[in-house]
Amino acid sequence: MESNYNTDFPKIVIVGAGFGGIELAKSLKNKEVDVLLIDKHNYHTFQPLMYQVATGSLEADSIAFSVRKNFEGQKNFRFRIAELQKINTAKNSIETNIGEVPYDYLIIATGSTTNFFGNKEIEKHALPMKSIPEALNLRSAILQNIESALLLPTKEEREPYLTFVLVGAGPTGAELAGSIAEIRNFVLNKDYPELHKDEMKVYLVDFLPKVLANMSEQASKKAQQFLENMDVEVLTGVKVENYDGDVISFEGGREIKTKNVIWSAGVMGIVPEGFSKEQIAKGNRVSTDEINRVVGLNNVFAIGDVSSSVSEAMPKGLPGVAPVAIQQGKHLAKNLLHLIKNEPTVNFKYNDQGSMATIGRNKAVVDLGKIKFQGFFAWLTWMFIHLVLLMGFRNKIVVFINWLGSYISYNGGTRLIIRPYYKKAEPVNEPVPQS
Repeated sequence: MESNYNTDFPKIVIVGAGFGGIELAKSLKNKEVDVLLIDKHNYHTFQPLMYQVATGSLEADSIAFSVRKNFEGQKNFRFRIAELQKINTAKNSIETNIGEVPYDYLIIATGSTTNFFGNKEIEKHALPMKSIPEALNLRSAILQNIESALLLPTKEEREPYLTFVLVGAGPTGAELAGSIAEIRNFVLNKDYPELHKDEMKVYLVDFLPKVLANMSEQASKKAQQFLENMDVEVLTGVKVENYDGDVISFEGGREIKTKNVIWSAGVMGIVPEGFSKEQIAKGNRVSTDEINRVVGLNNVFAIGDVSSSVSEAMPKGLPGVAPVAIQQGKHLAKNLLHLIKNEPTVNFKYNDQGSMATIGRNKAVVDLGKIKFQGFFAWLTWMFIHLVLLMGFRNKIVVFINWLGSYISYNGGTRLIIRPYYKKAEPVNEPVPQS
């Protein structure tokens, strides 16, 4: 690989163009460092709106933004499309598919992928949604199964194709369940008049005893009420045992015939080769100290979903959400400059600004510290915050127009099957856009 532009400046290599990696690189603008950002894609993905791509409400390019365009004018920045293969901490370099890359400081921001908890049968047949390609696969699978149901003569034969089981009642699962329920309630009779909406079933399943377990009790109860009012059957405290592509089975003997199991029950970090077992924490995350430095290393750091910042205040580590990665990126930029100048570093402290989830039209829940509210105003708040955070003026306008059209017509989105979904022959852990 070619040498850095300025060999006199410290070389900072960031792996992952997610929220953390992008924020870190931006925070180093005009500083006396040479920044190289690596990702397997040339775009940043706005993951909070991924579920709307999966259900056809938005097109994929409206939640993706060019990495290069985001850094126009930043002279100390370079970007390369590459896949990280191995870290050589002894040599201060990384191996990639485009060659060896030296570094003075390395930041791992590779994000997370779906965790199937070792169940290969579920991994083979269930549908994940942690990347744009996976979201497009999910959209095609949903539409193809509805199309398949049209060809079947009896209700019993159509049932598995029109039954949707969402495993994992966190924000992703709850938002997806609400979005699929809205397809049934507002779209199915318009696009598929031969089908009756009562034939389409939506289930939301979780091993934990409540929906949105990480939010307040008030938000959890209201979210479940919203879902049940939309005719989503919520099954909490239920453990999935297996899914063979036709039947999902639960502990206790209950079974549901379905061709549509969408898995959002857990994530695990995408950890590159080169770390020792002692440096890997629960959830396949990299153990880091108070300044996000990898335990046992002096010049390697990890931020975002791949980082495990366990402390007395956060014994389970920080949550895998965008605000954590963004704050870590900004803070680490300052600490890197301190380290370069041999100045004292400052420990990272997460400022939890709250959490929110939208369940559907006019339905959302918001926790902002002691302030908690639900319903229409929460829904407007959710939309405003996500529009502000979305990268690119064009994307903001496109998403807003799509939302406005959907709200007026009750039938937004295109729902085109452009790339047909084919089931994987064998379970594989495909890398996702790093975050």
